[in-house]
Amino acid sequence: MGQSRVRSAENIRGRQQAERSTKEHLINPFSALSASFLANVIKVDAVTPDTSEIEKAAAVIRDGGLVAFPTETVYGLGADSFNEEACRAIYRAKKRPLDNPSIVHICDRRQLEAVATHIPETASRVEEKAWPGPLTIVVKKSKSLPSVPTGGLDSVAVRMPAHPVALKLIELSGTPIAAPSANLSGRPSPTNPQHVTDDLGDAIDMVLDAGDTFFGVESTIVDLRGKTPVLLRPGPFTVSELQRLLGAKVRISKAAKGWAEAEVAMAPGMKYRHYAPNTKLVLVDTGTDISTVRHSTMFVAERYKGAGERVLVLSTDEIASAYAREGYDVLSLGARGNLYTVARNLYARLRQVDALGATVVVSESFEDRGIGLAIMNRLRKAASVSIRSL
Repeated sequence: MGQSRVRSAENIRGRQQAERSTKEHLINPFSALSASFLANVIKVDAVTPDTSEIEKAAAVIRDGGLVAFPTETVYGLGADSFNEEACRAIYRAKKRPLDNPSIVHICDRRQLEAVATHIPETASRVEEKAWPGPLTIVVKKSKSLPSVPTGGLDSVAVRMPAHPVALKLIELSGTPIAAPSANLSGRPSPTNPQHVTDDLGDAIDMVLDAGDTFFGVESTIVDLRGKTPVLLRPGPFTVSELQRLLGAKVRISKAAKGWAEAEVAMAPGMKYRHYAPNTKLVLVDTGTDISTVRHSTMFVAERYKGAGERVLVLSTDEIASAYAREGYDVLSLGARGNLYTVARNLYARLRQVDALGATVVVSESFEDRGIGLAIMNRLRKAASVSIRSL
């Protein structure tokens, strides 16, 4: 990429003032783009990042630019949450509907109070016990926060990420950072910097490259505005952990299970199709015991193969060899004995299938419990077809 450099404030402002043409926005995620047409990529250590390098990215944020940065969940595409035009640039780069809120990322209590008001006691408990961490809360937004990062709602989704690079970027930028995932809208979320540049190319200003993310799926989102906490999106912070933390029963919304699309997106991931590969994805959602999973997935794979499709099976370590013996191409998501490995590999595998030449991908299912609920939410949102009975 050549020497790391920060684009001038003049260039950034000029880019924002001039609308890109449709052609400039259409990035082919599989084309070989030359370095001169990609965002400036700066490598940083995930644990002990060089502050001087992160300061370059912070300068971009302060000047109204867009920076992709790592969190413990996925890579986010960040802008100054109080700069309305910069936030609009996020939506243009991603081709994201404006009614789909972003998460506002903070690094301290002062920033929480800057973006939110009427902060409930439960939010303070989250701040004390669970932050930094992969848990986002929905609370009432402050009047000073622009409407763009909240999707036009009077609520705001907020979290404090547990990643040294993200926290330092927010601190040095001197502002809360609005950031959805750093991918084209509808595509699998990015878990490494290559995914970011594949999707967004030159539509953004800079990428902080700290390697692969840890969890691989987005944060848990809980709505704390009412008397009963409501799970809006499952993630690494599980329902049982939430209930222990909040000391209350948590209601699980239909959108959180992945079966329904919300009419109004109170948080990211609730409306519109998400996480999808370009290849047709068929989810076999007929049961979770290992025998049922194997037989049901094999039955569906055979049906598509018999119809002349080239079938690839998304499987797990415990079952993958059974499909391979029948001549199927197989990608393992990880181990059923440790579903956190499945979560971490999920988006990378959903991206990988598009490069393997299959016409149909048939996926196993998982139990709707613990991190499994997050995995099934993502698979149901990504699936072209979900089969619930045979």
